[in-house]
Amino acid sequence: AAWLLAREYRSRHDLGAAMRATAARLEGAFTLVAMHREHPGLVVAARRDSPLVVGIGEGEVFLASDVAAFADNTRHALALGQNQVVAATPEGIVVTDLAGRPAEPEPFEVDWDPAAAQKGGWPSFMAKEIDEEPAAVTDTLRGRLDGGRVRLPELEGLLAAGFSVRKILILACGTAYYAGEAARHALEAWAGIPTSVELAHEFRYREPLVEEGTLVVTISQSGETMDTLMAARYARERGALTLSVCNTQGSSIPRESDAVLYTRAGPEVAVASTKAFVAQVVALLLVALHLAGRVPQTGAARGGLSDLHAAAIESLLKIPGQIRTVLDTQRPAVDAVAAKLAAVPSIFLLGRGVLLPVAREGALKLKETSYVHAEAFPAGELKHGPIALIEPGRPVIALAPPQGTLLGAKMDSTVQELRARGADVTVIGQVGGVPADDGPAGSGRVVIPETDPLLSPLLAVVPLHMLAMAVAGVRGVDVDQPRNLAKSVTVE
Repeated sequence: AAWLLAREYRSRHDLGAAMRATAARLEGAFTLVAMHREHPGLVVAARRDSPLVVGIGEGEVFLASDVAAFADNTRHALALGQNQVVAATPEGIVVTDLAGRPAEPEPFEVDWDPAAAQKGGWPSFMAKEIDEEPAAVTDTLRGRLDGGRVRLPELEGLLAAGFSVRKILILACGTAYYAGEAARHALEAWAGIPTSVELAHEFRYREPLVEEGTLVVTISQSGETMDTLMAARYARERGALTLSVCNTQGSSIPRESDAVLYTRAGPEVAVASTKAFVAQVVALLLVALHLAGRVPQTGAARGGLSDLHAAAIESLLKIPGQIRTVLDTQRPAVDAVAAKLAAVPSIFLLGRGVLLPVAREGALKLKETSYVHAEAFPAGELKHGPIALIEPGRPVIALAPPQGTLLGAKMDSTVQELRARGADVTVIGQVGGVPADDGPAGSGRVVIPETDPLLSPLLAVVPLHMLAMAVAGVRGVDVDQPRNLAKSVTVE
């Protein structure tokens, strides 16, 4: 690309024109930024399927892949469209398309507090962001609950034309995928709409059938996840309505979706996503409650919502305080488990129902932050093969559904079988969950507050985030920048 740009410049002696000509010849995704010694006050950049935002300050201009890079200096930003080229000088900018025609970038205001992108005395960004999980939930809820009703203007505008949602398809990757899996249960239970969750990077390559009445929900913290962006385009081209759940203003996926629901988690700097996970789950729970309020409900109490849904809203409002309780009270228990896990070669995590995706999220965090192999699978699958790997001392983390429920009793039985075979089982469960004192020495328990079972992922995931960070700390791993990983996956 640099050689092509140099050749174009030699024939034109116009850096902007050279950039347009170069970008027009290239295939694939790119953000290109160029300077020339003959034009010291000029920076030219172009984008296609890759992030580029412009910050406008007083007598200064910023080009960056994310608004967090210039949030300390200005909150005024412009989102460049596909195949647009910007020429920036201290006096201002000129934006064109690849043919040189003037283009109008979309302006927006950065609503992040600049201090939120700083460590502020924390040992790592991951530690800071885990501690910000209560605030991420609070901010995602703020202004969207009114007198026991859910207010989502973003969805009202999307569905105003009488679109009937017959099916919901969630597309995401990594942590965002597990957030979608965790919320799927509520979308079906509360809204009564069949919901499926697919990995975005697999979706369009199997030539899927996008049926009439399908609402496609994409989830991405950065809004630049290339696999998710391409899947969203594929779905939209086939007539689906697309809703983006995103944390980053001005990013590509929201701009190419029919509507966007911002999570308001604030800047997330650490590569391993934590507070974004809880914010994404909360945003999807709000979608579920909003859709539930659009149809008549049995036993409707207020605003078209049933007593069950109204109770769910009350429970949701308690979640930030309950997360804070976990953060403040369970650290000694988590650190004790981390001290044992730091030297083991492999860890198993078990979950059932709504807690299965939480187990998978916990395994992902352990792998990417501490480099310890961790595998999560449904507890019901234990007898179908994996129990052959259970031996004395094998570390297992079990996420226990509430006692008194059918799944709670089944998990209780599973835990007893594991302990009978000498496994070192740590149970994460609500108050009154699986006891820890009937297992071998070292078995432990991490307690989370009681809540609506469909909200339990928001609490059960917190000690797993804490545990991954603690294990990484014992092993001396930089939790903010794990090897081989990037914060935004902008290639397929």
